[in-house]
Amino acid sequence: MIHGVLNVYKERGYTSHDVVAKLRGITGQKKIGHTGTLDPDAKGVLPVCLGKATKLCDMLTNKDKCYEAVMILGMETDTQDITGKTIRTGDISKVTKDGTEQAVLSFTGDYEQVPPMYSALKIDGKKLYELAREGKMIERKARKVTIYKIEILKTELPRVYIRVHCSKGTYIRTLCHDIGEKLGCGACMESLVRTRAGIFEIEDSLTLTEIESRMRGGALDEILIPIARMFPDYREAFVEKGWETAAYNGNALPETGLSVEKTPENAEKFRVYDLKGTFIGIYGYEEERKEYKLVKMFFLRERD
Repeated sequence: MIHGVLNVYKERGYTSHDVVAKLRGITGQKKIGHTGTLDPDAKGVLPVCLGKATKLCDMLTNKDKCYEAVMILGMETDTQDITGKTIRTGDISKVTKDGTEQAVLSFTGDYEQVPPMYSALKIDGKKLYELAREGKMIERKARKVTIYKIEILKTELPRVYIRVHCSKGTYIRTLCHDIGEKLGCGACMESLVRTRAGIFEIEDSLTLTEIESRMRGGALDEILIPIARMFPDYREAFVEKGWETAAYNGNALPETGLSVEKTPENAEKFRVYDLKGTFIGIYGYEEERKEYKLVKMFFLRERD
């Protein structure tokens, strides 16, 4: 089985589930998961986890993201992007470039965002977009999101080109909608590219065709990112002889059970390896108990 993470460049027209299905066909294995939905019309970075790395899916989904988007002023749709049905046309004759840029930049920081009806969020086990297609409107609670940075790349009214660095769970099309509300003319998103997801950059991403070519050429390992590289800020630690079985079973280890270069600090996390260099998992140090406790296990025995 293949274990690791692929930095996929999702092309327009594919859903995140389509990408997973394609990769299952390319690699010949079922244990594959994506790290968060990206709308079919959007393109860009989509990290995909294979094998043991599927345990990372939730962790990678929680990372911050970067996007580049084009917003059109004077137009509102039911999906908040250009693919939806127009529900309002606004007057932009009095909208100025300076006023627009001030409105855009005002969203920097925390703000309460109401998720769109056309989204994969679930209410009572049913996805919102499924309810929307049935003509049902459900009240959604606003959620706090954070816009760490928003840049205006170009303003050519009615279009505004923006770059956004934001927290997990931020809907860029909703951000566009909310900017339009603030300007009083309405707005929707015309296009979207995700340029970064956590440590994954668009410059390093590969299309499904490129990945398939590597797979056929026996060179998938050249682009497969090892699980341990997902924790670059954690120090390395090696299991001492005699404690391997305890570590493989996910048991807590005493201070003498791990070899570390410097004295550990309370709550510090470590990338733990056995003496052969096999990555076992993430352990955290508990000073009160003077022991290392398992946080996340990635080691699998051969039968698994």
